[in-house]
Amino acid sequence: MEQLEFLILKNDEDKRIDSFLNDSLENISRSRIQKLIKENKILVNNKNINKNYKLKENDKIIVNIEQPKEINILPEDIPLDIVYEDEDVILINKPQDMVVHPANGHYSHTLVNALMYHCKDNLSGINGVMRPGIVHRIDKDTSGILIVAKNDKAHQSLASQLEDHSMTRVYYAIVYNNLKNDTGTIDAPIGRHPVDRKKMAVTDKNSKRAITHYEVLQRFKKYTFIKLRLETGRTHQIRVHMAYVGNPLLGDNVYGKEKQPFNLIGQVLHAKVLGFLHPTTNKYMEFETELPQYFKELLKKI
Repeated sequence: MEQLEFLILKNDEDKRIDSFLNDSLENISRSRIQKLIKENKILVNNKNINKNYKLKENDKIIVNIEQPKEINILPEDIPLDIVYEDEDVILINKPQDMVVHPANGHYSHTLVNALMYHCKDNLSGINGVMRPGIVHRIDKDTSGILIVAKNDKAHQSLASQLEDHSMTRVYYAIVYNNLKNDTGTIDAPIGRHPVDRKKMAVTDKNSKRAITHYEVLQRFKKYTFIKLRLETGRTHQIRVHMAYVGNPLLGDNVYGKEKQPFNLIGQVLHAKVLGFLHPTTNKYMEFETELPQYFKELLKKI
């Protein structure tokens, strides 16, 4: 537990305590300050107060902040579907229902845990202990190919290719309804949803340009089988863009329909093709994965 103390001077009188502390404490949000007040971990003159408390000269504030627990990410002997591997990179065909890297609520059984076991210490450290080697990621319920860096030089090269949009990333998906055109481009900025902060949305506020190209592979009565190529790589980009144009992904209960007629565990989306310039040889390499079995069976059903 870290304890911080503040003595209020005359020029800080009449300020709300949460506003004062928000200006005084680095890396702590106002909402967290209000939570600490509610938990009686912020005292004024050794007394509990509420978030609306107006400061007075010579008030003594004590802030008690718990130190974050150190998370120990451990290697786990989890089988990996390795598409390609050398001294610089490893390409994995990730199954559905697997988280890429540890985060709140998922500190084990992730792709990173499996990579740490397989690669030992041969993973890039640029993204820290929670995401060693991870250059880009795909959602838990999205299957398919992604590339992992085994050293910092490779990581920097791959990150640059992602940034300048030169990496090839092709996805296959099944969406609701029929698209009007056989090919097209969705160019719509994506940012955090203005109301639901766990979701992304097409918005002009605090957003970044997002571009998705699509091609119809097969049309069905209620669904369409499509191929998509990412030009940019925003969070949930394909899922958000397809919902935006009225063709949400089948199985996506976040951006699409909550109920669907099939027993799916998530959106029907597979990262099928990945192409890149090798970090050492500078030669273009491209790899393709098969559609997972559930995807093939679903295509037969519909």
